[in-house]
Parts: sequence; structure tokens; C-alpha cells
Amino acid sequence: MKFIISSQTLLKKTQVLLSIVNNSNTLPILDNFLFQINKSTLKITSSDLETTMSTVMEIESESSGEIAIPARLLVDALKNFVEQPLTFSTQGNNILEINANDGKYRISFVTAEDFPKPIEIRDSSTTSLNGVILAKAINSTIFATGNDDLRPVMSGVFFQFNGNNLTMVGTDAHKLVRYKRHDIKSDSNSEFIMPKKALQVLKTILSDFQSEVSIEFNDTNAKFTSENYTLSCRLIEGKYPNYEAVIPKENPNKLIIERMSLLNSVKRVGIFSNKSTNQIKFKIAGAELNISAEDYDYNNNAKERVNCNYNGDDIEIGFNSRFLIDMLNNLDCKDVCLSMSFPNKAGIITPNDKIDDKEEITMLIMPVMLNTD
Repeated sequence: MKFIISSQTLLKKTQVLLSIVNNSNTLPILDNFLFQINKSTLKITSSDLETTMSTVMEIESESSGEIAIPARLLVDALKNFVEQPLTFSTQGNNILEINANDGKYRISFVTAEDFPKPIEIRDSSTTSLNGVILAKAINSTIFATGNDDLRPVMSGVFFQFNGNNLTMVGTDAHKLVRYKRHDIKSDSNSEFIMPKKALQVLKTILSDFQSEVSIEFNDTNAKFTSENYTLSCRLIEGKYPNYEAVIPKENPNKLIIERMSLLNSVKRVGIFSNKSTNQIKFKIAGAELNISAEDYDYNNNAKERVNCNYNGDDIEIGFNSRFLIDMLNNLDCKDVCLSMSFPNKAGIITPNDKIDDKEEITMLIMPVMLNTD
């Protein structure tokens, strides 16, 4: 088996695939990339059994065959090549030889027969959406997901297809994000929970991908197919919480403020908050927002005053500064609206200036009990 390929092209592709490979695997074969060659086409696959990803590229070759190559060793080697053609050829005793402009390198490979077979998705539903839109939807929700092994359904993003609508939700019980698109068609009303790892890999390859991404799924697995990559994964089993029930419907107190102004103030004041609670206080009266934090353990405190547009009753409410920063960082609007009812009820953050009428983003943040002086 012999083929020639650009070093930088191969590096770019394998770096993405390496994100699937775990640092420690129970099966040694999972430490490898699967290389499958069919004349001028090379298909590379990585897997951790739960998630499998593959990419296809053009090469110079007249060969066919498949081998499994140590993933991290290959990527580490490719990082140190300047752009040049590399010639790969298999030798006896399971040796893969790499010939570069100024050197020759040898890697031991293993046979491909033990590499996991691709998942077949039977009785599936299908839909498609633009890669940039999908990347934004993932970015808008994935940061709100949890890491609690006792509540695995909250460690993924909930996909819900209904008519022409797609709703994606992420929550960890302290914060929640609901992202809606009103222009996505599916051939059935359905829902599933995508694991975080698969979505993190997806968003890295889709942010500049303008073409359509095909989504195929059933009750146990999902597959995302773009022009250059295919990613399939096992879905998270379980029933997702009734997220609509926790979103307050009546929020008469509305604060409208420039997003970056609020973000920077929260960042500065939050530095002085207690490191275990990250608590900051919003005191809103008239057209003025006072943000404060105090760490009683070290006698640190900070206060800032920010002009705003406020309509509602005077209110004092506490929030986790780290959660607020995450939310404001994951919006791209100029102004945000913070809607509230009472100090013990969740606050709702939404973009105040919509860029896309077919998009709807709602962010919920639970309040923190304020310290009493």
C-alpha cells in the first residue's frame, strides 16, 4: 500500500479526528486511526466506541487496503513538518514508512480487523440545516450543560423537532439556554439528547461550513454528515426535564443594557466576589444599575454604577457572576434584556436587538441568595 499526500492537509484532518481519541482506552485498537485507501481516495476514521468520526480526502495512489496507525504519534510527527508531499508506504513486519524531503520515518501499524465497525442507523428520521446555523446553535447551548454523572441527561444538549421548528436546550439546573429556529423542517416530530463530546467536535468543524449538514437519527444513535466529515454517536438515554415549566412567564421588571458594558462590569466586579459562590448583587432603581460584590472572608469588595434603561419596581437580586459571564459571552447582540419578577425567581436574558428573525434565544439564570449585612 502506497500513497502521497500533503503534510498540512493530513495534519489538519487528523487533528480534528484526534479529539475523538481518549487519553486512555480499554481497547488498544482505539488508540489508532483507521486508514482505508481505495485508489485515489483516503478515508480516515477515529472512534471511542460511543463516538465515531471519519473524513475523506484525495491522494495520489494506485493502491487499496486498510491499516490502523497510532493516532497521537502520527499527529505529533505531522506537527513538525513544513508543507511538503509525504509518501506513505507499507513494509514488511507491519511497518509504515514515511518519506519526506529530508528524512525517512517508520511507524508500527496494526491490522484493521479489530477496529469498530460503523454504526448502522435503522428506522431513522432525517433533516438538514446550514452548518453555520448548527454551529451557532451548539455554541449557544453547550456551555449551559452540566457535568453531573448522577444526571446524565443534563450532560448533553436536547434536540426537539416539531413541524418547522428546531429547539435545542442545555441546562445544569442553575442556568438554562433554549435556542429555537423557525425554519428547520424534519420528516417527523422527534427528540433526542446529544452527548457533549460529540457536539464539541462538531462545532469546531462547522463554524465556517456554509453548506447543508445532513442529520440522521433514531432512538439510540445520530449521524451528522457534511461535505468532508461524518460523525456518528450514541445518544444519551433518559427523559429530558420539562424545561418549559421552569421558565417564568410573567417578568414585569425589564432591564435593557448594552451587552459589552454589562459584561465588562460583571467581569470586574466578579473578581472581588466570594470564590465559592461567585455572588454579585444587582440593585436597580430608576435608570441606574448598581453592581456590587463582597468577599467577607478576605474583606474584598467592589461596586460599579452602570446607566441602563429600566422599567419596573426597584429590586435587589443576586446572581452567579461566572454564569452571567458565560451567557453574555455567548450572545452576539448589541443590547440585552434582563427580565425579572422577584429576587427569588429566575432572571431571563434575551437579545434586545434581533439579528435573525428566524432565531430565538432565551437564557435563564437562577438567583443566588443575597448575603445579609
